[in-house]
Amino acid sequence: MSETRGQNQKIELKKTLIPHVGITAKLMMVYLKQKFARFNVNLTPKQFIVLKHLMEEDGREQKHLAMITERDKTSLTRLISTLEKKGLVRREVSARDKRVNHLFITKEGKKTFEFTLPLIIQSIQEIQNGIKQEDLDHAIDTIMQVRNNIKKLTFQNPED
Repeated sequence: MSETRGQNQKIELKKTLIPHVGITAKLMMVYLKQKFARFNVNLTPKQFIVLKHLMEEDGREQKHLAMITERDKTSLTRLISTLEKKGLVRREVSARDKRVNHLFITKEGKKTFEFTLPLIIQSIQEIQNGIKQEDLDHAIDTIMQVRNNIKKLTFQNPED
């Protein structure tokens, strides 16, 4: 009896977005890492995201990037240290508050971003191949609603 109930729960879970979104996100990261490797790009997709945000607004506060990239302070610090070692970003302590770091993209970081951006665009086109725009729009709306629901639930019950 309990075995049947467990099987029913597994079947129901397969009909939810959660496992599909998680697996798809992991597969996408693997695909992008392979694509970067084929083109000798010494960058991870997460590092690319940081460069993208600095290209949009250089000199952002490190803690602001943590919120944008949804990474905890420690993992973002590690990510930024790696980008610094590669010469792609530089950190500057704020003149107004010594506890605040500002991040700036370097000339080499801009060059790397500009080389990598077409690979990202090409990857998006390949990944979305054969999907109608209206289906993409609907999927995006659905995923955004799920994300908003999760954010509401997370901030409502931070101790959970």
